[in-house]
Amino acid sequence: MRFLVRDRVFGIGDDYWIEDDQGRKVYLVDGKALRLRDTFELKDAEGRVLIDIHKKMFALRDTMVIERDGENLATVKRKHLSLLRNHYRVRLTDGTELDVSGKILDREFAIEYDGELLAVISRRLLTVRETYGVDVVRDDADPALLIAVAVCVIHLAEKEREED
Repeated sequence: MRFLVRDRVFGIGDDYWIEDDQGRKVYLVDGKALRLRDTFELKDAEGRVLIDIHKKMFALRDTMVIERDGENLATVKRKHLSLLRNHYRVRLTDGTELDVSGKILDREFAIEYDGELLAVISRRLLTVRETYGVDVVRDDADPALLIAVAVCVIHLAEKEREED
């Protein structure tokens, strides 16, 4: 499954649609302004909240929390920084860990589980300017979760760049 995201500078309070490869609006990322912490909601096309995303208030390193139906689903934080690639670790509440690595700010990265590719985020094959694709590779993967992970790592990378 491929989803298209119109790229923009991430800012709290910004809303944007994520479309499928047929141009249908599938998900809305709703940035919540005027909150104490960075907060987003991932909604379906009918406006139902599928996933809540917010920055963890008290953490040594910037950490984003992903919740579904009020229950903690995952935490996302930077794993380590190398010269060429950013690495993020996603820890699901069941103990599963996903690895996110690549050039986050360039929108060229992958989400993997135990060395197996789950999704690729890229703008290489797209002709529409300022757009990147989220290709969910596995049929049994949760597209909403993978999109939420992409939103988190891009947001964390943008915040880190602003601080430098």
